[in-house]
Amino acid sequence: MRIAVGGIHTECSTYNPVLAQEKDFDVLRGDALLEAPRFAFLKDYDAEFVPTLHARAIPGGPVSRAAYEAFKAEFSERLKAALPIDGLYLAMHGAMFVEGMEDAEGDWISNARMIVGDDCPISASYDLHGNVSQRIIDALNMFSTYRTAPHIDVEETMRRSVTMLVKSLETGVQPSLIWAPVPVVLPGERTSTEDEPAKGLYARLPDIDAIDGIWDASLMVGYVWADEPRATAAAILTGTDRTVLEREAKKLAQAYWDAREDFVFGCETGTIADCVSRAIASTTAPVILAESGDNPTGGGVGDRADVLAELISQQAQGVIFAGITDAPALEKCFEAGEGTSFELTIGATLDTAGSQPVIVEGTIVRLQDADKPADRQAVVRIGGIDLVLCAKRRPYHNIADFTLLGLDPAQAKIVVVKSGYLSPELAPIANPNLMALSQGVVDQFVERLPRLRKAHPTFPFDRDFTFEPVAIGSARNPATT
Repeated sequence: MRIAVGGIHTECSTYNPVLAQEKDFDVLRGDALLEAPRFAFLKDYDAEFVPTLHARAIPGGPVSRAAYEAFKAEFSERLKAALPIDGLYLAMHGAMFVEGMEDAEGDWISNARMIVGDDCPISASYDLHGNVSQRIIDALNMFSTYRTAPHIDVEETMRRSVTMLVKSLETGVQPSLIWAPVPVVLPGERTSTEDEPAKGLYARLPDIDAIDGIWDASLMVGYVWADEPRATAAAILTGTDRTVLEREAKKLAQAYWDAREDFVFGCETGTIADCVSRAIASTTAPVILAESGDNPTGGGVGDRADVLAELISQQAQGVIFAGITDAPALEKCFEAGEGTSFELTIGATLDTAGSQPVIVEGTIVRLQDADKPADRQAVVRIGGIDLVLCAKRRPYHNIADFTLLGLDPAQAKIVVVKSGYLSPELAPIANPNLMALSQGVVDQFVERLPRLRKAHPTFPFDRDFTFEPVAIGSARNPATT
């Protein structure tokens, strides 16, 4: 059997003013796609996988229309060249927003459907922080999504999607796709699967999978920082028994709705000033302080200096701050050289209207060069703070991100990262973990952000309304509602 593979994977805050361009994507083409670690698992299947194009970028602002159309055109040509095929696997995220377009994945997937035709089964894997629409459901045959946040089951989810597709092709059985939208959209930091009630809700999914007539149960949290109508939670089930699918989709949607008031942050939270004060006063270390409102892995800009200003104001010592995106400041560091002390203006270079820069006296303690200027970094010492500057928007989630720069987070008094919930590598060393509910384009207080396009009513923007789940079928396999 011949199965084409491709997709596009990113998450876009519609409040982020910085457009993502082609250069911001890691693009896999042709054989390089199949050789990439993220797709290595495909070798375990007795099938011929035909690579097309897969484009991936860290979360950020909307994708420029020109970049999206270029990726879509190339993917389309490669998919057409792959024909005839027996099936198509799409590795997606689900929260992409394209400049001047709503429901970008709907556009991508429906275009793929048009190319492969009505009889070719399509299976997609998603991030649980993606958003779904009827257009997407109507174009797919099978669907699976991550069941963990932080995401530690990415490959497992991709395998579920491909396994269903192979099963369908081997048996000739065409599954149905049923979904039940839930008018709730909450930040990922309040819906981590490590904490209740999300932990318990997601623990139900394997048991639902085991029910006769069900192939896969997915629960979407949705992406709250996309101001578009499809931003919502949803239960999405794939299987062969429509009656069972509808019943279980409604039950899962109802359970999520019933728990809407119970979702809380899984760590201590507070204002920037409160969190910095608590971190300084802590008798244990390292305190890991997450600056949530400017988290680049949630769609934040990554250039805000609010926390840096507060650390300086409170004379914090023993701090590693990784990091702030500021290409102009980084360029000045490379021009000056290691060991140089000079005045430096830091922050607010990408979102110039959203925050204020900070003027500091700093000493360059390390310059990390790279083949690409965008990958260069510097460590600047500002009093008791070792600040990492980077040229491009990026997270610092892995211990190796620090050790590359000669920094040891385990030995610091305070580690500041632009993050929401902590990554699997940082969480175990946090003693304790604090999260600053800071302002930014991924503000945890979503009600503080404009709502111009989101559906009405939607919790938590609206609270005084009732809801009863409705199960809706795909146009590929219509189901009664």
